[in-house]
Amino acid sequence: MKSARMRSFFIAPGNRPDLVAKFPRFCADFSVIDLEDGTPLTEKDRARMAIGQLVADLRPQMTGLLGIRVNEPSSDWYMADIETAAFLPIDVLVVPKLEEADELFPVVHAIRRAERQDPRGRSIMAGIESVRGVAKAERLFSAYPEVRCMYFGAEDFIADIGGIRSLDSAEVSFARSCVLLYAKQAALMAVDQAIADVRNDALFRQDAERGKQLGYDGKICLLPKQVQIAHEVFSPSVEEIAYAQQLLAAYAAATARGIGTIDFQGKMIDGPLVKRAQRTLARASLIPGPSE
Repeated sequence: MKSARMRSFFIAPGNRPDLVAKFPRFCADFSVIDLEDGTPLTEKDRARMAIGQLVADLRPQMTGLLGIRVNEPSSDWYMADIETAAFLPIDVLVVPKLEEADELFPVVHAIRRAERQDPRGRSIMAGIESVRGVAKAERLFSAYPEVRCMYFGAEDFIADIGGIRSLDSAEVSFARSCVLLYAKQAALMAVDQAIADVRNDALFRQDAERGKQLGYDGKICLLPKQVQIAHEVFSPSVEEIAYAQQLLAAYAAATARGIGTIDFQGKMIDGPLVKRAQRTLARASLIPGPSE
């Protein structure tokens, strides 16, 4: 993928070209045209047929990643969506509700054919949104090298498991952490759950902070105003950058004297905290990050 960031995953229905046309204005790291949940059943074929022109109009204006979310593998539209979307000049093809690695085969096959015709470095984002998906996530994430990012869909997961949604998302804490662990094991970029209560900016920010603490790289955004919040949360602050720079300078000076552990501002600093500081600066695009 051309971008090393996916702080915001902004999605708009494929049957709403008026909203999709505003993608460049919203400045999300990753903008997605949705053929799945956001597009009504009666509009799916029409949206797919129109998506080529939408992408052609958007592509020259986009600074972030551009993707298409196809319909789920069990749907009647899956194969037609793939054969259309894969050959368009997009960066990421998003596959929702994955539960088996075999479901990825037609996507991978289409993307490889598209790359031979028009090399763009297309990748696949795996959507985990069910009990079975969580259980199979480790295999899904490592099945093909084209799978380079993932998202966790909490609303569908709760519907599948029969739980009740709460403000603190405690009911999805295990699944949320589990899929993140598998994603990081496979070196994937990980995007956290959406917050359906779109009027509650404080809740969105709080949940984004929680996702960042866990290790997620970004968050699904349902409204443009959430994009800016996600960017604030998932970008290092000025204070965090300054602290990381000072820590690395102090550690470099110490190791030059043969000292591997130092007391820095009241904390014992060694390898793991150095790696975190390096990652902070990598997220600020100041230095290359350590390997995950």
